Amino acid sequence: MDKYKLLIVDDEPDNLALLYRTLRGKYDIAKSTSPLMALEMLQKEHFHCILSDHKMPEMDGVEFLKRSCEISPDTMRLLVTAYTDAGILIDAINYAKIYRYIKKPYNPDELLLIVENALEYWQLKYDNSALVNDLKDLFAGTITAIVEALDAKDSYTLGRSRRVTFYAVKIAKALHLSETTTGKIELAGLLHDIGMIGVSDDILSKVEKLTQEEYDEIKKHVVHSVRILDDIKQLADVVEIIKYHHEFYDGNGYPYGKAGEDIPIGSRIIAVADAFDSMVTPKVYRNQVPPVEALSQIKKSAGKQFDPVVVETFEQILPETLREIKELERSIHKV
Repeated sequence: MDKYKLLIVDDEPDNLALLYRTLRGKYDIAKSTSPLMALEMLQKEHFHCILSDHKMPEMDGVEFLKRSCEISPDTMRLLVTAYTDAGILIDAINYAKIYRYIKKPYNPDELLLIVENALEYWQLKYDNSALVNDLKDLFAGTITAIVEALDAKDSYTLGRSRRVTFYAVKIAKALHLSETTTGKIELAGLLHDIGMIGVSDDILSKVEKLTQEEYDEIKKHVVHSVRILDDIKQLADVVEIIKYHHEFYDGNGYPYGKAGEDIPIGSRIIAVADAFDSMVTPKVYRNQVPPVEALSQIKKSAGKQFDPVVVETFEQILPETLREIKELERSIHKV
């Protein structure tokens, strides 16, 4: 590619000039003494890496980098600071998602090495993102065939995988997850119920309440899904998401009993999307639940069945997402 593009921000012109002289030989650099102006620049142009001073009058570096993350989540962020206060660094890592901090006064060679490492990491993420897109293209026909086979097997599943995926991707984007992670969640959403192919038609179409044995058979669909996809090495990360999407945040889910942060974020997202769509979709043995009631039930289970942060994010994106789904369904029916 052409030179990596860097954005450097420092309210002190002399400090900004020093950063510029240190980096200008290897990179395409834009600079600003104003964090607010820098945010406007980010809206118009993509940068691979941002270096920001910490102490600035308009807003501090942590706040600036946090806002930059909302605009450009895949950009690498570096904080240049004279402080080593643990609270500042924790905030920078947790909220601004910085890759590293650089302590003043810095050694120019050390600064160059940190920037180089950050950009190598960006390149790795980019390459992984491209790989996910290649996987989506490679398996597009197969995934479509699988989803259509599921829809044909049981009218209850009609369109479910696509709707669950739609919700899941919206949540992932609202959480500012990387394109690579979001792409894997998209594939996992489409394939999360593939194991239902291995469940008896009699159980899936049963009108009466399921027996415990029949319910246990339904629960095996997760294991069936993993078994079907496990030999496809390119889908290893996607299978990990599918594997745990019925685990509970408090550890009382199935089939592995994982809990909290040990459950992959993609699995926690699909768990919420899947539960919501299950409730609002009519079944042979019960009527559908209104979206408001379904959301209420999910919120009551936050911290128990579901990740509270994912639930909060889902509540925020739900109204607009429901409108988009209705528009999409209307356009499909017109065809």
